[in-house]
Parts: sequence; C-alpha cells; structure tokens
Amino acid sequence: MVTLPIYDMSGSKVGDYEIDPRSIAPKITKQLLHEAVVMYLANLRQGSNKTKGRGEVAGSTKKIYRQKGTGNARMGAKRQPVRRGGGHAKSRQPRSYYYRLPRKAIQSATRMAIASKLESGSVIVVDKFSFTAPKTQVMATALKALGLTGVTTTFATGGLDKNAYMSGRNIPGLNIMPVADLNALVVLRPRKLVLTKDALDWLASRASA
Repeated sequence: MVTLPIYDMSGSKVGDYEIDPRSIAPKITKQLLHEAVVMYLANLRQGSNKTKGRGEVAGSTKKIYRQKGTGNARMGAKRQPVRRGGGHAKSRQPRSYYYRLPRKAIQSATRMAIASKLESGSVIVVDKFSFTAPKTQVMATALKALGLTGVTTTFATGGLDKNAYMSGRNIPGLNIMPVADLNALVVLRPRKLVLTKDALDWLASRASA
C-alpha cells in the first residue's frame, strides 16, 4: 500500500490518498514495458528518408565509350553507382515502421507503467486543477508550487479539460491528457506523473473492476 499526499494548486497539502500499486498491476514485466515503448517509438518514425537509384538520377543511358580498344576499364552509362553523380546501388525508399502489439499486452503495459511510477514515488496527486480560461501563467505558477519547474511531466486529468491542455501546451516538457489516454511511453518517459484525484479514482475503479 502506498500513501500519496494530495496537494492543491498552491502546493499545500490537503489530504492523503492510499492506493495499492499491485491492484493496478499484480506484477511488472520489464520485457513487456520495453516492447511497448519500442512499439510507440517505432510508430513515431516518419520513414520518409529516400535516396535516388540509378533509374532516378539525371543522365543518359548511352554507353560512355566503346567496350574495347580505349585502354580504359569497361564502363557503361554514367548513371551507374560507381561514377560520381550516379544513383545509389541500394537506394533508400520510404517505408512504414508501424506495427502493433496485441491489445491486451498494450493495456497490461500501461497498467505496469503506472504501477512502477507509484512504487518509485514519482507520482504527484493534485486535488483539483480547474481553469476558467486558458492561462499559461497560471499553469506555470502551479507547476512551480509543486516543484515541477523544468521537470519533464505527464499531467493526467479525469476527463478532457481543454482549458488545462491549452494552458500547458506551450510549456516545454509538459504533456497534458485525459487519464484514459495514458500509455506506457507517456508514463515512463517523463520523470514525474501528475494525477488529479479524479484521475486516480478512475484508475482505482478500473483496477477493482
């Protein structure tokens, strides 16, 4: 059982929250976490690098000089890879790096990532994080009060909070999303995971279900 202090936006402690990480993930498998992170990183790759083959570079296909009698080595067209300005012998072509693990494996990896953050003490719980309008300064002040200035952080809200998202989207190293959209990469990559009390309640209810 882990006891997490609950803070308000000013950084003052307003309560405690008890949660058992094993209720979220009974065990943590590093191999599965590794495979999930590699999958997400691979899917972020554009795969748009490309070089020209000999059929794509400019130049004639005519044989440069006759086969015999010149004293030079035999030579074909000037677009071949051995000549300057020629095409690549094994040119790079655009490709997709996308692949997908089984759905249950992805869900398990997400729960394991959250449980590992809880066990390592890298989770901060905030009572309420409400914005009447998008204000980046208010978000920056709250992060400073929580000791998160300059710290890479994923902030999970109970539901879709447009004002909170727009308040933090320009802050470097901060990622704001609903708790239902969390995945292993966005949980493990930053140093801290901030959860609202509603988001933690949602996780606890899903674990008990």
